[in-house]
Amino acid sequence: MTVLKNILNKARGFLLITLLLVGTRNAYAFFPDHGVATTEYTLVVEGFDWGPAVNKVIVGLDAPASTVDFKDFSVSVERSHNCADIPANQAKGNRSVVYAYISDSRGKRVKEGTFATLVLGVAPNMPLGSPFQYSQKAGCRGNTWVDYKVTVTDTKNNKTWNKEKNRLMPLVDDFDLTGKFKYEEGKAMSYASFTPKNKGAKSPLIIWLHGGGEGGTDPTIPLLGNKAANYAFAEMQTFFGGAYVLSPQCPGAWMHNKNGVTTHGEEEDVYNKGLMALIKDFVNTHPDIDKKRIYVGGCSNGGYMALKLILNEPGYFAAGYISALAYQSQFISDPQIKSIKNVPIWFVHSKDDATTVPEKTVVPVYQRLKAAGAKNVYFSYYDHVTDLSGFFGGENYYYTGHWSWIYSHVNHAKTDFDGSLVKLNGKPVTIMEWMAAQSK
Repeated sequence: MTVLKNILNKARGFLLITLLLVGTRNAYAFFPDHGVATTEYTLVVEGFDWGPAVNKVIVGLDAPASTVDFKDFSVSVERSHNCADIPANQAKGNRSVVYAYISDSRGKRVKEGTFATLVLGVAPNMPLGSPFQYSQKAGCRGNTWVDYKVTVTDTKNNKTWNKEKNRLMPLVDDFDLTGKFKYEEGKAMSYASFTPKNKGAKSPLIIWLHGGGEGGTDPTIPLLGNKAANYAFAEMQTFFGGAYVLSPQCPGAWMHNKNGVTTHGEEEDVYNKGLMALIKDFVNTHPDIDKKRIYVGGCSNGGYMALKLILNEPGYFAAGYISALAYQSQFISDPQIKSIKNVPIWFVHSKDDATTVPEKTVVPVYQRLKAAGAKNVYFSYYDHVTDLSGFFGGENYYYTGHWSWIYSHVNHAKTDFDGSLVKLNGKPVTIMEWMAAQSK
């Protein structure tokens, strides 16, 4: 009888321990680095030349592991939006898993761990990979985030992960996304800012002004839509010895007049004064910014605004870097051209740009500046905007001709209008190397 009681007591103890472990197993689901799998996943979103893409998904495993086979996983996605229209073939489908490795909860590779990071195929012609949707509808014009739902299946064990727990955005996560500047009563601009991790007593400031499709109140849109977050990339920062990055966001479009209609310079836009006030406020509240090394650039709408700011206050900026300029030359007077001839500017444009036609914008502006005596003005003029990675055809792959900012964001531009290399002190330089050397 005593032996039977002991057996029963041990059984009850075993049952109690089992129940506790089951309960603990569920509780551990709240702790991302614990070795217990859940149905939750983490998305990784990064900016590419053509725009943002979901390029990784991180899932928890049932037990520690040292290897993982990407062929054991399938990934399906659904993209939806409450305003923007998404074509049926872009609304749902399968993503290709091209690689997998054991990692921690943030995707860092480890020898043994309780998470697997699945690397997904991305390309400019894979809209299923994009977390953005471009729309022309009034209620959601431009680029906006979509509701991006993922289902990961371990086909070997028939386990699924279908609930997003976290989202990582490399480089973007290094920015302060909370900036807000009131420039008029009842009117404000959002902005993102990056503080250099390694800096001296004084650090330069790089200002980037987004294109017409990235307006609104969410500064992650400009950082990813045009890959502007790349100015916080370690290699870029090295050129400047550590630089602040400021990415203001227009509530609408930089080229809008008071009636919300696009101007190409023929009349006053409604944002340049408020934007300049934002920039000066940011500089004044960061006393370690070097006021002799403030650089302003932008693409398309933002290229228009960058040139507008230089025209308004040519003595404020150390240099400009402008791609896909939308400011039409016919609306810039000769006295205005002369007023900025001593401002270092590097233009980037493509000959096949049908949106900001170069013959109306950058070509005559550049030629007029050179005729006025500008000695530190350059113009990288490409036949086409091509694939710099080489993965999609290299020079044989053509992006939309309007996307010439790609050459700025990856520091590729290095030639002048005649095709010759731009040189500084006799040495060939890229656009960022050149800009980093400019000072008032």
